[in-house]
Amino acid sequence: MKLESIVEYLDDYLAIEGHPDYGPAYNGLQVAGDRDVASIAAAVDASVASIEAAVASGADLMVVHHGLFWGGSAPVTGPLYRRLRPLLQRGVALYSAHLPLDAHAEIGNCALLADALGLTERASFAAYQGVAVGWWGTLPGATSVEDLSGTVSEAVGGSVQVIPGGPKEVRRVGVVTGGGASFLREAAEMGLDALVTGEGPHHTYIDAMEAGIHVLLGGHYATETFGVKALAAHVADRFGLEWSFIDQPTGL
Repeated sequence: MKLESIVEYLDDYLAIEGHPDYGPAYNGLQVAGDRDVASIAAAVDASVASIEAAVASGADLMVVHHGLFWGGSAPVTGPLYRRLRPLLQRGVALYSAHLPLDAHAEIGNCALLADALGLTERASFAAYQGVAVGWWGTLPGATSVEDLSGTVSEAVGGSVQVIPGGPKEVRRVGVVTGGGASFLREAAEMGLDALVTGEGPHHTYIDAMEAGIHVLLGGHYATETFGVKALAAHVADRFGLEWSFIDQPTGL
């Protein structure tokens, strides 16, 4: 399959053009490839380790959530050179989708984690520059924050840190993956009982306790594995390709 056809489809499916994001995100095709695509490798981060693993797997296209340029424009030396070299040597393309992938209603990180938690009656919230990133919804029945933590832990495949600032019974839950603790006050003002996210700064504890909301931290990396897997599977199914996931957990 021609790379151009896949990129055109991805740009449209993810609504890349005009989607607000942080400047260094550079959503879309970040590195051009010089061969047809038969295999896709998905990874959360465009790190040296994940890129080398993707190239070694024989992938023609790499799809990531966190792209190459989070440090801004810089000379192509050191780690940036080591990231680019295997891609360019083998002609492997790299496509990145940050907030467009977090926010996507079908294969987005937030939507899929909300699915895993069983949230119904869902609606979007947590807007960045006017475009909602997260989702909130209602659990099938009231539960405790301890039980919710167990559900989150099972969904992300790891431990969950709980800030127990909310009510005894939890029913209304918001999900903003990654570094979504900045939406804590918005979630509390909406009357949500809990916010599930990846990580937060030190003051998250104080903010949660004072705002009266539980915050569950499942890890930035762990909460953002959903989207790239689903996106790669979706594209592979549509175009008849192979795909794999390069798991390089950060522990954060």
